[in-house]
Amino acid sequence: MSEKYYLTKEGAENMRLELENMVGSQRSELSERLRTAIQQGDLSENADYHKAKEDQAFLEGRIKEYEEILAGVVIIEEKHSGLIDVGSTVVIQEDNFPEEKYQLVGAKEASPLDGRISNESPIGSALLGHKPGDVVEVNAPTGNTKYKIISIE
Repeated sequence: MSEKYYLTKEGAENMRLELENMVGSQRSELSERLRTAIQQGDLSENADYHKAKEDQAFLEGRIKEYEEILAGVVIIEEKHSGLIDVGSTVVIQEDNFPEEKYQLVGAKEASPLDGRISNESPIGSALLGHKPGDVVEVNAPTGNTKYKIISIE
């Protein structure tokens, strides 16, 4: 049984497009690089050949990873149940600091600087199942912090 990976519809589509690019043009380019390097002769001391082989191994690993993720993808749907869930956009506030707005996404799409936090992160997991007005305590590596949930969008 494959693992579940939470992605937005947009994130899954971007991943599919990137996978198509890796399987198509990137694989072809690497094949051509390998072919050219092999034609240079003596492979034991051929830096171009060794670099192309390393790049090929890396690319094949990424292709496998993307295929696994897309095989277990769960598309995040916007829900309006009043409780925070994966896909919710929330506004939270710590003490007297400015409000912060985040969308809860799966770990593969998380980008805190872009306002997307993982449902598996300390803040994300603490917010799950709560509603506006609740105060949640987050046990983070830097210590415990309390956040008030201002709203769910």
